[in-house]
Amino acid sequence: MISRSQEHRPFAPPFPQQKKPMKQLYCRWKGCVLGLATLITFEFSATAAQSSPEHRYALKQLQERAVKQREQATGFKTFHDFAFTDQIKASGIRFQHKIVDDAGKTYKAAHYDHGNGVAIADIDGDQLLDIYFTTQLGVNQLWRNRGGAKFENITARAGLGLPNQIAVAAAFADTDNDGDPDLFVTTVKRGNHFFENLGNGRFLDRTKDAGLSYRGHSSGAAFFDYDNDGKLDLFLTNVGEYTTEKRGRGGFFQAHPDAFSGHLFPERSESSILYRNLGNNRFQDVSEALGIKDRSWSGDCTITDLNQDGYPDLYLVNMQGDDHYYENQKGKRFIEKTSQYFPKTPWGAMGAKFFDYDRNGHLDLYLTDMHSDMTQGQTVEALKFGIQKEKTKSEAYCSIQWTDAYLQGASNNIFGNAFYQNNGNGTFEEVSDRINTETYWPWGFSVGDINADGFEDLFVAGGMGYPFRYGINSLLLNERGKTFVDAEFVLGVEPRDEERTEKLWFTLDCDGADKDHSECAGKTGRTSVIGTLSTRSSAIIDIDNDGDLDIVTNEFNDRPQLLLSNLSEKTPIHYLKLTLVGTKSNRDGIGATVFVQAGGQRSMQFLDGKSGYLTQSSTALYFGLGPATNIDSIKIHWPSGTVQELSNSIAANTHLTIREED
Repeated sequence: MISRSQEHRPFAPPFPQQKKPMKQLYCRWKGCVLGLATLITFEFSATAAQSSPEHRYALKQLQERAVKQREQATGFKTFHDFAFTDQIKASGIRFQHKIVDDAGKTYKAAHYDHGNGVAIADIDGDQLLDIYFTTQLGVNQLWRNRGGAKFENITARAGLGLPNQIAVAAAFADTDNDGDPDLFVTTVKRGNHFFENLGNGRFLDRTKDAGLSYRGHSSGAAFFDYDNDGKLDLFLTNVGEYTTEKRGRGGFFQAHPDAFSGHLFPERSESSILYRNLGNNRFQDVSEALGIKDRSWSGDCTITDLNQDGYPDLYLVNMQGDDHYYENQKGKRFIEKTSQYFPKTPWGAMGAKFFDYDRNGHLDLYLTDMHSDMTQGQTVEALKFGIQKEKTKSEAYCSIQWTDAYLQGASNNIFGNAFYQNNGNGTFEEVSDRINTETYWPWGFSVGDINADGFEDLFVAGGMGYPFRYGINSLLLNERGKTFVDAEFVLGVEPRDEERTEKLWFTLDCDGADKDHSECAGKTGRTSVIGTLSTRSSAIIDIDNDGDLDIVTNEFNDRPQLLLSNLSEKTPIHYLKLTLVGTKSNRDGIGATVFVQAGGQRSMQFLDGKSGYLTQSSTALYFGLGPATNIDSIKIHWPSGTVQELSNSIAANTHLTIREED
């Protein structure tokens, strides 16, 4: 017997229902049910005939959306005559992400469903980018790039498997400035791990000596040199206590039944941690000394240098409340200045990235908000309403009645994604609706110029998986710094390879131990429960070294996607790849700002090492050059304060390695 996931069932909110409706302050329309578009599947399998009216309606709507988007593409100004194809099978990669039962058979609305990251780096210096996937159960895997988008599994040799460690994120960085990337991995209450790269694809566990064995509900991490002493420091985000001490299958700690109300219990909060690099791969917790004891329910962070004083600042997302921006006081202290720059932040933020989307020389900020898209209603009428409202903010929360008390004051929050355009005078304007960067069920996102026209685009990982309907990944093409256009169907990101949107999630014995499971209601015997696919993290990189950018994802409870672009085959492209090697600065050059002048146009990138939600990698910067065939100049502002300029003409389609001048 086959049981579909609870795609047509109400979502059981993880907090008490209120008798009185919440104030309409947070509701744009009366009686609303939040956007339910993109909950749709293309798969017409044998189970589709058993699906609900809601599911059948959703199938039809997604097909219509694909047709409409392709029709709209005729009006795109940006180049889009190319496509991505999923080459994961041909690549040889056989990694499978595996979940704990609290994200499946014993599903709870807990932070386990936030998934895992993927990290990218050239771990052996062969100029090919290798991929490290993290998972909850099973083993993390390191796949070495053999060229031509073919990979081999070297996990055992590298010593990086960490079986059943309930991993979350990974970050590569050269922490000892010896020329190869070391690795930090976070886990849920199993202790974090630090590995020193020994070369030749081998790593040594140095966690205890490094002082990085914190045991808690850790999530994302970012390496950056906050004091500009030439050594990369580490900021670790910790979510908060969402688990009990009771163990489940595979050794994971079972979640609190009210995990998503955890922010209401001060005793469950955990501080994120700033570690100072003391040298020789030893780190010290300096959070309190530097005034950055942040206790947000934070899943990730990113760095920037908004005041351009040469010292990297820190932005922390908060998945259950206000985000926080901390300005670096020349490596001596951090001071919160959120309200000065960002008076309203998303209530349920997951991803964050500073980048110059309009090429005006100032860093803008994009934030994705997952939790504001959670919904209750799943009727046909609610679905129709949701599809109409997918690209609008989910301000209401009417259907599940989130109270002021639950939101803990929300007058300074945005219920949806936010895009802060930098005005260049120390102020920002929130323009997410105007430039079309609202998406549904987003986790993190990755930034890269996927059509090499000189303007950076967005890939937004999306979807929820079991027990919800299918949610798409979004690909937003940058229309020359004016707006973004939806292009996931146009460029082959949706539908997925083989139009595959579902899989077997788990199997139940409805006559035995599982007879009381909700999925066994009205059923007997063995029941297979189907769940929808979804993506949690991604990186945009040139995985096959053909000059155009590809996309690597880490899926939730499924195999990854390796989306290879055929852009370079469809049209002549011009680009510059740039690898920085610090001498006085940290060797990775993290914290450097690079300006490239080509064809009368100027582009700027800030090297933060981040590739997306839960994902960090020390890879080359990629500048699309549009029609320009030569680079006129490159100017680098190194973290050390050194300004270095190359002004001789450089041919396009070059990968330069620039060493910091002594």
